[in-house]
Amino acid sequence: MTAALYHLLAEEQTERRSQEVTDWAARIGWIVGILFFLALVYWLMREGWKWRAVLQGDVPALTPAPAVPADPRLHLTGRYHGTTTAGQWLDRIVAHGLGARSRADVTLTDEGVTVLRPGAADFHIPAGRVRGARLDKGIAGKVLTEGGLLVITWEHGGRLLDSGFRADRAAEHAAWVGALGPFTPHEDPGQDHREPSDTRKTRKTRKEGAR
Repeated sequence: MTAALYHLLAEEQTERRSQEVTDWAARIGWIVGILFFLALVYWLMREGWKWRAVLQGDVPALTPAPAVPADPRLHLTGRYHGTTTAGQWLDRIVAHGLGARSRADVTLTDEGVTVLRPGAADFHIPAGRVRGARLDKGIAGKVLTEGGLLVITWEHGGRLLDSGFRADRAAEHAAWVGALGPFTPHEDPGQDHREPSDTRKTRKTRKEGAR
């Protein structure tokens, strides 16, 4: 009886050890599978990013920041969250480094808006290409609180773009909208996303003259 019990306990212990080995193998398999999946997702994202850059090959090079900056009218430090086609907050522009999120030092002068980015390409928006600004809550897939994002609309290479910034002190955003003038995207998706303010004024004048 004792020998039979001892034999039964030995078999149970052997089976338990076998199960433990099997569990470790399963865990290792799961870990390898998850790492492979993450690597695949990263590779697909990278290829998608590269393909988007190819599709945006018609976007001309950015205007470099002035070597000698003019006297600043406004200045903010914070984060640059990305650039999209104006009015389409998910249509990210990645050409020429515009897709890279980074810290940003933004200055408004009579010459335009200069964006300095450590670790990413600096760029300058000439005053004649600035169309206005607004407060928003999301751009390029990044969502913040309502009004927590300063979006500057500008023209580059024949297209209108939105660039989103988040100042370290969000209360500074309103002063930028006041200085650049408000600009609201079109609601009708069948129309152009944005129009320069002078174009809208010309259309309005023509309509009034026709009446």
